[in-house]
Amino acid sequence: MTTEKDRPWVMRTYAGHSSAVESNALFRRNLAKGQTGLSVAFDLPTQTGYDADHPLAKGEVGKVGVPVAHLGDVRALFDQIPLARMNTSMTINATAMWLLALYQVAAQEQGALPDELTGTTQNDIVKEYLSRGTYAFPPDASLRLSTDLIAYTVSNVPKWNPINICSYHLQEAGATPVQELAFALSTAIAVLDRVRDGGQVPADRFGEVVQRISFFVNAGVRFIEETCKMRAFVRLWDDVCLNRYGVTDAKARRLRYGVQVNSLGLTEAQPENNVQRIVLEMLGVTLSKNARARAVQLPAWNEALGLPRPWDQQWSLRMQQVLAYESDLLEYDDIFDGSHVIEAKVDELVAGAQEEIDRVQAMGGAVVAVESGYLKQALVASHAERRQRIESGEQIVVGVNKFENTEPSPLTENLETAIQTVDPAAESAALSSLTEWREQRDDEAVEEALASLREAAKGTDNLMPATLRCVRAGATTGEWAGVLREVFGEYRAPTGVSGSVGTSSGGEAIAAVRAKVAATSEELGGRLRLLVGKPGLDGHSNGAEQVAVRARDVGFEVIYQGIRLTPEQIVAAAVAEDVHCVGLSILSGSHMELVPQVVTGLREAGLEDVPVVVGGIVPDGDARALLGSGVAAVYTPKDYDLTGMMSNVVDVIRQANHL
Repeated sequence: MTTEKDRPWVMRTYAGHSSAVESNALFRRNLAKGQTGLSVAFDLPTQTGYDADHPLAKGEVGKVGVPVAHLGDVRALFDQIPLARMNTSMTINATAMWLLALYQVAAQEQGALPDELTGTTQNDIVKEYLSRGTYAFPPDASLRLSTDLIAYTVSNVPKWNPINICSYHLQEAGATPVQELAFALSTAIAVLDRVRDGGQVPADRFGEVVQRISFFVNAGVRFIEETCKMRAFVRLWDDVCLNRYGVTDAKARRLRYGVQVNSLGLTEAQPENNVQRIVLEMLGVTLSKNARARAVQLPAWNEALGLPRPWDQQWSLRMQQVLAYESDLLEYDDIFDGSHVIEAKVDELVAGAQEEIDRVQAMGGAVVAVESGYLKQALVASHAERRQRIESGEQIVVGVNKFENTEPSPLTENLETAIQTVDPAAESAALSSLTEWREQRDDEAVEEALASLREAAKGTDNLMPATLRCVRAGATTGEWAGVLREVFGEYRAPTGVSGSVGTSSGGEAIAAVRAKVAATSEELGGRLRLLVGKPGLDGHSNGAEQVAVRARDVGFEVIYQGIRLTPEQIVAAAVAEDVHCVGLSILSGSHMELVPQVVTGLREAGLEDVPVVVGGIVPDGDARALLGSGVAAVYTPKDYDLTGMMSNVVDVIRQANHL
């Protein structure tokens, strides 16, 4: 046993929705229930640097997090929450500098000093190009923003974790444990090399930068393998810190990480099974004392259905509290030390990850590997292999491809009340708030502040002082990001679907659909063309990518231009490419606003015979409404058989063309 009982990890709930006022009330309720830190979810416009009145923000405001457009929103968000004593994690990347500046100014208004602030800005832009899609600027400019923020915090906000290298979304995008380790560590190396070589941090303070780096990882249901992954992470990070960066203080080399356990494996079918999945996944990052997470946040059982309610989030918080306070977990030294089985698996993961890290470094590092498409193609291929294992039955998912018979669940008796619904007035309220803010501020001061940001961006100065000036002057999220888009330009990341991934033969099911596609193509006088579109700001592109890959494998010509398209752009592409079907993928909850715009646009363009199919997290009531408004088919996470889905899409095309 240990000489004294370990302290529990920081317990958080990832939360934020609708408005700053609503989210503040939720934060305060969660803190009153024993939560020991805040984890803020921002909506997609905030994450990608748009105000609520931008065309791309339509339908997305307040959907997957809280909208933050200006300092007034942050004041409301943290009202009556003493930021000097709060540990706040902000899941923000492209606009991380902006949000930390807002947070710092709001805290100072409360009387807090910058050196009192504790928390984390995720600020990992590399994984945004690979998996989550909330990037705003090209990779090199994004890396500059990340490293400027790191350099600023070392001197000015020393207790803050300025970057949280996030492998969580890599696993969601299909990464194997080896890839999750290697790609996350390659990102850390790219960032630290840039800070070291940038000249903003004196060499004798570089160890402080390394010490403040934290990680945010994923833990799947294979909790033995996940335990080994985290022990491998500890070993690999120690080696990078010691041998690449010369950090001799063992305490400074300690892996500091938080975790959100896997949402990819949560199922819409028999969602009550997600409870035990979440518990098992939590064990993978808590059982091993020497590789235990510093902070844990758990998804809710119903996240594959929609937005969790406060009660659902409370249930997940109670899971952590039972483990930490009722079990004897924290009373023992590391229970895996000396295990030959564990050590062998850790050795295997370390060797595999080191080989992959060396491959990425030989290419020129993580940023080059992003721009070349290598990292994205590797993830799409891994995800395709996982999908194939589930579809073939080789990988069992209880309630999905085995043990499907079930008693009716009282949890989902009324699906309309089993999830939180976002107030439909949230978007109009945000627009009104934005208008009011602009009317009461000093426009001349805002223009001067934005001009100073523009000049700093054109040069090499650290961008944080100019950003703070914009905050204090009353600039908005969209105005700050708009200036940087002006200077740095826009960027569209590689999609990863054009490489040699997917099914090489696929067996009888693939062959049957290929024959069906070929026959229908011949009847229509040309190869079937499917446009896969992602309207709005939803950057979770994994589903769209897998549909695109499988469609190509069964013989479709696939047009997939990536994320973040307006409905008008999707309609224009459908016209230009003369497609036979449009497939829309939306996981952000904005389907009711965006899908009808595409359907109407196609009809107005004269494409009455081009059906629209929709995939995503779509509640039953919404699915019925979409089908009633002209959508030909709706697919949700329970429709895991992609080959069967492709067969159904062919049927939809045949019906639309009266074949």
